[in-house]
Amino acid sequence: MSDSLPTLWQIDVSHYSEKARWALAWKGIEHKRRSPIPGAHMAVALWLTGGAQTTFPVLTLDGRHIGDSSAIVAALEERYPEPPLYPAEREQRWRALDLESFFDEELGPYIRQLAWFELSNDVDRFAGVMASVAPPPLARISGATARYARTYTGLRFGAGNAEQAERSRAKVLAALDRLDAELERGGGEYLVGNRFSVADLTAASLFYPLVGPPEAPLPPDQEMPARFEAFREPLRERPGFKWVAEMFRRHRKPGKSAATTVSA
Repeated sequence: MSDSLPTLWQIDVSHYSEKARWALAWKGIEHKRRSPIPGAHMAVALWLTGGAQTTFPVLTLDGRHIGDSSAIVAALEERYPEPPLYPAEREQRWRALDLESFFDEELGPYIRQLAWFELSNDVDRFAGVMASVAPPPLARISGATARYARTYTGLRFGAGNAEQAERSRAKVLAALDRLDAELERGGGEYLVGNRFSVADLTAASLFYPLVGPPEAPLPPDQEMPARFEAFREPLRERPGFKWVAEMFRRHRKPGKSAATTVSA
């Protein structure tokens, strides 16, 4: 395996990391993955990006360290233009990038906070999620890993803040309303034009914690807390909910990645 392969620095369950993984898979790019322990990853991100980013994903590509999932997609589009994620027609490209920005900013942070909030209030399921997604060295001490993760997500994402969770629910529903409206506008198959684009990639990736498709990082048999299920259940028949599952089914192919490396 060549050291010149791109390296994705990621968090396994992160929906923003899933966006970057999907972009790499879409373009068929062989790459390595590194998964530092959550929490420690912030120092790694700062080190890699010279202080520009505290979050993952970060992509090491041709000697550059690129932070932020949208910047990663842009860099991949420039370096590996085929198959494209940006529409060729200028107006459609602007619209696709506008939708990418909307879901990045108006959905991503809120669905993450809501999922961690509900998990943090269900100790057993939180531990179950950690055991199912943690690398082997950490899975063996899943109880300690879950306690660490609850503390980290509480500090980093406000996972213990009920008032913030209520706002997050409203934001997720507003984003689903926007998705439904855009699908109706575009005819229901793709958000922009007649082919898969960065708009579809972003919306589907960031909605994965709500929809839970089998191709997504969390195992499909991993039940979420009852309160999250109660929030999700009436949304299952929404066009956007079904569309996310369909995008994963049709377009989320396995990536050409080497084994993930875990580091502190």
